[in-house]
Amino acid sequence: MSKTILLTGAGFLVIAVILGAFGAHGLKDKMSPNMMQIYKTGVEYHFYHALGLLLVGALAMQMPSSLINWSAICLIIGILIFSGSLYILTISGIKWLGAITPIGGLSFIAGWILLFAAIWKHFPK
Repeated sequence: MSKTILLTGAGFLVIAVILGAFGAHGLKDKMSPNMMQIYKTGVEYHFYHALGLLLVGALAMQMPSSLINWSAICLIIGILIFSGSLYILTISGIKWLGAITPIGGLSFIAGWILLFAAIWKHFPK
């Protein structure tokens, strides 16, 4: 599973760079400053959590655990829902997508809590 987590993290980083560049060069003049800031927030959280997946994957190699696997799954879901909803909202203008963005945020939080629990369990003292 660690290889899958690492590959997913690396793949999400590639996508984050592409979407960041697309926003900076392709959307800058087509969006309001407010919508551009929302798009940038999506890219920013996309980057943070894709890097987090690399950390989770590296830890999974050292201390395999279902908690770590679930941590990775939650981070992936978070990227897809949080950042994905912000990308689609800003490009399409579909405002109701903002209502599902917090679900992605909760998924990020769950992922980090699960990682915390995995580390706590692995190093009990």
